[in-house]
Amino acid sequence: MAGIDFLRAMMNGQLAQCAYQQTMDYDLVEVGDGRVVFAGKAAEYMLNPLGSVHGGYYAGMLDSALGCAIHSRLPAGQTYTTLEFKLNMVRAIPTDGRVIRAIGEVVHPGRKIATSEARLEDDGGKLYAHATCSCMIFSA
Repeated sequence: MAGIDFLRAMMNGQLAQCAYQQTMDYDLVEVGDGRVVFAGKAAEYMLNPLGSVHGGYYAGMLDSALGCAIHSRLPAGQTYTTLEFKLNMVRAIPTDGRVIRAIGEVVHPGRKIATSEARLEDDGGKLYAHATCSCMIFSA
């Protein structure tokens, strides 16, 4: 199945979410051609020993958005794997119940290497982190 169809089936509940999404409690809420959005709320169980949201939550949401944006552009029979991932955290994510969105968009949809960028922001557009990635495209 084409990547966009697979992601839409996951978003609509026809296919199961991946286990990491279930563990970290965020959902795929929008799928377009080269663009995806995940949404979640950070909780206290995600805090690191210093009392702030662990970097793994930032990385997990952003990695999902980066990879799935690329996945949405792939035809049936193609898959991908991450080659490089760069993350910049610019402020602490609150655990006050606000929705945090990971918005991923394809920058370059190459045949062998694709790149994407993503942002973590709240509903008011406040930026918490941004990231980029490069993925290798190959036959499944």
